[in-house]
Amino acid sequence: MIIPDEFTVRMKEYFATHPSFDPDAFFASFDGTPWRGIRFNTLKVQPDEMHQVLDSLGIEKDPIPWCPDGYYISGAISGKDPYYHAGVYYMQEPSAMLPAQILGTQPGEIVLDLCAAPGGKATRIGSDLQGAGLLVANEISDERARALLRNIELFGIENVVITNETPQRLEKKFPGFFDRILIDAPCSGEGMFRRDKNAVKSWERYGPASCEIMQREILISAHHMLKPGGHIVYSTCTFGTSENEDMMDWFLLEFPEYEVICHPDVPGVTVSSGKSFSGAMRIWPQISRGDGHFCIHLQKSKEAHVDEMKSIVQQGKKTDASKLFTVRSARDALLAFAKEIMQLAFYAEYAKKLEHQFYLQGDRAHILPISPVFFDAVKVVKMGAFPGEIKMTPKGRVFIPSHAMALALSRENLLQTHVFSFARNDERLQRYLHGETIMISEEERELLEDHAYVLILAGHFPVGWGKSNGNTMKNLYPKAWRLQ
Repeated sequence: MIIPDEFTVRMKEYFATHPSFDPDAFFASFDGTPWRGIRFNTLKVQPDEMHQVLDSLGIEKDPIPWCPDGYYISGAISGKDPYYHAGVYYMQEPSAMLPAQILGTQPGEIVLDLCAAPGGKATRIGSDLQGAGLLVANEISDERARALLRNIELFGIENVVITNETPQRLEKKFPGFFDRILIDAPCSGEGMFRRDKNAVKSWERYGPASCEIMQREILISAHHMLKPGGHIVYSTCTFGTSENEDMMDWFLLEFPEYEVICHPDVPGVTVSSGKSFSGAMRIWPQISRGDGHFCIHLQKSKEAHVDEMKSIVQQGKKTDASKLFTVRSARDALLAFAKEIMQLAFYAEYAKKLEHQFYLQGDRAHILPISPVFFDAVKVVKMGAFPGEIKMTPKGRVFIPSHAMALALSRENLLQTHVFSFARNDERLQRYLHGETIMISEEERELLEDHAYVLILAGHFPVGWGKSNGNTMKNLYPKAWRLQ
């Protein structure tokens, strides 16, 4: 492929001072075929299930060395597979799996993915939280935020707030708030040259310099939002040192309260150094099976000063109830639906959570582990779990479950009269994903509650709702998600 002359000259200068690298192999890599990968959703797939799923997908067991849940794939898989629609896996460039792995999110933490779309890293962070704590996934672009929302919902992640803000506005709202922050920074995208011809055109038009300004601003905002003792992982998919090692030299000079956290050696990942530090990580396409990537793990001193949060630390819950019903009656409508479909033990757990985490926005129910007042004056795309809406009908209040609720449930937690499983290769499952009405046999009908919501599964992975009606299953798969 044709790459910019200026880029070629600069990289030759880099390799002249780094003799351990073969420049000919580097430039030859741009004519190679980009590697592809999938990463499993550990909220839905246990480690001992992964090989079984790979077998069903016809994928060889070829693990990505820097991501325990990631595997290389060929062209045997697509976004039309039922398992994709069930949020079983995320298709992701292998190198892009490194930053969230290095971040090391733990259940119960409050984590910010500052540049989150389309959601590859955010879905990994949400999986690592295992339902405990909070993920704030931010995306400045309205359009990209919608793609982020879909991927978050596919994965069944509920303890998440998706925001659509600038880092500077978030910085003013959340000083010293986050335990960990991931910055997959906007960059010149040199590592994407062989994958995306538009990346070359963009580089020629804008170059690295415009990205460096944004990167500094984002790093400054992240610093102010991080708790003392907290962690930042900064990554790019570019090769130039000005956006990577030099950027970190600047940051560590500007904010000396940080140290670089080194990680054990991983096959395919090289160690990189700046003028003032060592321990950064790089993936080179001529060495590894992945596109170019830079990643560094920083930790803030526990003694670092942080501005106090002032306006947003409030007690209580914000509610915006409909004029047609109270918060209590809306919650009761959700609980009535939950009791109808859930196993008793899971229902009891769910009801207890709703005592403290339920709130309304119009007629839409939400479940959030912290008070929504934290997000006053913040542009929010998704506020916690969205189980569904409460509607008034001639028969009274009725709860209408959301697609997001279906994807966050599991077969084990529901009554078997409200669960219907298709084999992954059942042609009826494909018809369901196309939005068609599904026929069921007399034997299948006998197992289901009639005229009731039923969770449709691909194998044992939820894909959406149906509604039983005699020998048919009314299709409730969202129109916007249906296969064409």
